[in-house]
Amino acid sequence: MRIPLTILLLCVLATAQAEQRCDTSQHPLSAPTERFTDNGDGTVTDTASGLMWMRCALGQEWTGDTCAGDAETYAWPSTQPAADAVNASGEQFFSDWRVPGLRDLALIVERECVNPRINLTVFPNTAADFFWTSSAREDDPDDRVYALSFGPEGVEPHARSLAHHLRLVRTAQ
Repeated sequence: MRIPLTILLLCVLATAQAEQRCDTSQHPLSAPTERFTDNGDGTVTDTASGLMWMRCALGQEWTGDTCAGDAETYAWPSTQPAADAVNASGEQFFSDWRVPGLRDLALIVERECVNPRINLTVFPNTAADFFWTSSAREDDPDDRVYALSFGPEGVEPHARSLAHHLRLVRTAQ
């Protein structure tokens, strides 16, 4: 069976697009690995901002060197209850995890990388997809909330009923 050349090329391009690419020829990395302190427990502290991040999105499990499993998705009204459940469980060592604001989440975007636009050494297996923030769009008649994509979309206001991933943050002491 012969595969037409156009189909073969499309398959090769799709495979190539699935891998993260970082270009530091013009600018250094915006979220370099050295900026984060590995706390050894599935969290990292951003020394530039003082924020502590879960390395995995909710639904994934930290194995000691990567995030395993699939990240869950949540409609926006379920994001704070999900954070509250993590806080109540005590499994993440602290009880003040929260949904990040737009500015918080934007701090871990790796502007020099694509697919996904995040440091995969620090945040392995992060989907090139939307993650919720706690930042509502002001004066929006549709009452939308900002979601940030680690894919090509960037930041967009989304209806609260949409399902997106969630990564929790806390202010390190």
